[in-house]
Amino acid sequence: MKKASERIQQRLRKDRPMSTISIRIPEDVVDDLKEIAPALGFSGYQPLIRAYIGQGLRKDLARLENPQTQALAESLRKHGVADKIIAEIIAETRLRSA
Repeated sequence: MKKASERIQQRLRKDRPMSTISIRIPEDVVDDLKEIAPALGFSGYQPLIRAYIGQGLRKDLARLENPQTQALAESLRKHGVADKIIAEIIAETRLRSA
């Protein structure tokens, strides 16, 4: 996992490469995004979606970079617990603490 300082440096670069993806979103949600994007200062709904994804991603990364969470995950791996199970456990505890 990258360190927070590495992520920050990468995110500050203006020339970051972009990937085109396809995602299915209900039409009414897209309509709402298009409506509120200008009110929030965005040039369109896609930059707003990227902002929402970025906010959620930063929140989850901060939780996962918690030293206690990392130590627990490493200990579970040493005891043979699969990464998929570790991810499920972290997700479960995150839901309970939210």
